[in-house]
Amino acid sequence: MPKVTEEYLENKRRMITDAAYQVCLRKPVEMVTISDVIAETGMSQGAIYRYYDGLDEILADMVTKMRTDYNIIDDLEVITSDNKSTLEELTFKVCGCLAEVMEHHLMDIQKINFDLGVIAINEPERAARIMAGIKGQSNLDYLMKKAFPSLMKGAGKLGYHPLCSAEDIGLFISASYTGIEKTCIMSACYGTGIPNLKAEPKKLFRTLAKSIILLLGGKADD
Repeated sequence: MPKVTEEYLENKRRMITDAAYQVCLRKPVEMVTISDVIAETGMSQGAIYRYYDGLDEILADMVTKMRTDYNIIDDLEVITSDNKSTLEELTFKVCGCLAEVMEHHLMDIQKINFDLGVIAINEPERAARIMAGIKGQSNLDYLMKKAFPSLMKGAGKLGYHPLCSAEDIGLFISASYTGIEKTCIMSACYGTGIPNLKAEPKKLFRTLAKSIILLLGGKADD
């Protein structure tokens, strides 16, 4: 019997997670079942369970792959390490980068991330199991743990006087990012949201950039 290589196993796991991804694009993630994934792969139930213990383990691997595909950490590091730009310019660049990627992935990766957030609200224990299996750092994690602290540090060196504590500004950024994501996805993917208003990531993130600059004590002129 030929020896099964790690590459072969990885390819099979990738086939399964890719199938789960396609199903999650069509359905709210909380409504996806293992039967949906099995049908999408064309594999038998027994074959699926040779590689994964269940749906949540598949979803964890799927999100790990998404984090790789949707990784803008390198771009954010380049932006925040720029010593020639002003605090205002850096803030606009960071928020512009976030807006561009969100807009590009609004109907796929962002939609799935939003659906996972719904699971976190309605099924926190299940969400914790999924999160425990996810590898890598999310863009928002990096933003809050490194990119934003870099902006705060830069503000202090340049003599800016923030209007709030770093913790309060960080919470504001996190809540605003989540709110922008929710508003845009509800409008683009589910046809709901704020009546008569088109939610556009670039406009919303530009407003967020201005708010951050003002909270840091800078000037938010266009």
